[in-house]
Formats: sequence, C-alpha cells, structure tokens
Amino acid sequence: MGIKKKAHKLTTHRQANIEPATRADIPELDTFLMQARAELFPKLSGTGTPADLLNFEEVYLNGEGQFLLVRDEGRIVASIGYLPYDHRFQQLEYRGLKVVEVVRLFVQPGLRRSGLASQLYSALKALAVQAGVEVIYLHTHPFLPGAIDFWRKRDFRLIAVDPDPQWQTTHMEWC
Repeated sequence: MGIKKKAHKLTTHRQANIEPATRADIPELDTFLMQARAELFPKLSGTGTPADLLNFEEVYLNGEGQFLLVRDEGRIVASIGYLPYDHRFQQLEYRGLKVVEVVRLFVQPGLRRSGLASQLYSALKALAVQAGVEVIYLHTHPFLPGAIDFWRKRDFRLIAVDPDPQWQTTHMEWC
C-alpha cells in the first residue's frame, strides 16, 4: 500500500509507505528536519545543527540508531528516529538497560492528525523491540499541541517534568 496522491493528503485508512532513511536522503532530510525544528522550536533556530543531524550517517545509518521517513509525491512529509540514550538527564536512571530515545517525530502541518505519526511510531517501536530495546525514552513539551496525550495513548508513562517555566521538559518512557 502507498500514499494516496489526491489532494496531497495521506489517508488514514491506508498504510503509509514508511521507508528507512538512506544516504541519498540526507540532504533533503536535513532541510525537512531543520525547517520542522524552526517551526516547532523557534528559540532554537540560532543554535546551529544538532549533532545527530551533523553526523546523520554515523548515528542513524551506520550506528545503533534508526530513522524512518514517509514521502508524498516524492517529497519527505514525515519522519521519526531513535538513537541510543546518552544519559544526559541525571534524574533518569537507565544504567545497565538497553534504552533508546525517540527523536525527530515531525509531520508536515497539512498531514497532522491523519494517523501518520502513529504509523511511524509503530514501525519504529517494532524495530526497537526487534533490536532488544528494554526502554523507549522520549521528552516532549506541553507547548506542543497534543504531544503528551499522543504518547500516553501509546502506553508511555510520565516519569518527570523539569521545573523550568520556559520548556517544562516532560520525560516519558515505554517499557
């Protein structure tokens, strides 16, 4: 099954054509991801390119990360990835466990609420389970509409909220 072309709208009754990212996708993915990041996190727009994107091939294609995308009419319209959790949040104790962090779940605005994010996460979770992952971690923010509820509906539980009034980083896990 694939992407319905009519009106540039993926349908919710059909399975999206989810593909693993390839080396050839990196330039377009970089543009897509940086535009999505600027839209959702405008305060980060002057901070440069994140390390995982600078080293995309090493992290996602040749490393322990995974990265999936969806195209519509040849253009990337959605993405999701995971990478090994780096233990940067001291309040989270994951030592000795195989933990990955969900990153870069972005869906083009006109395709949001179509079920596409759910399909992407399901495909990514299947890869994680197949790889023996014990915990899937992520963080999100209350200013992202529907994000916390989206993850709760996928059996993530809230484990901490940072007190920072600007970001209120919300830490969640599935295990």
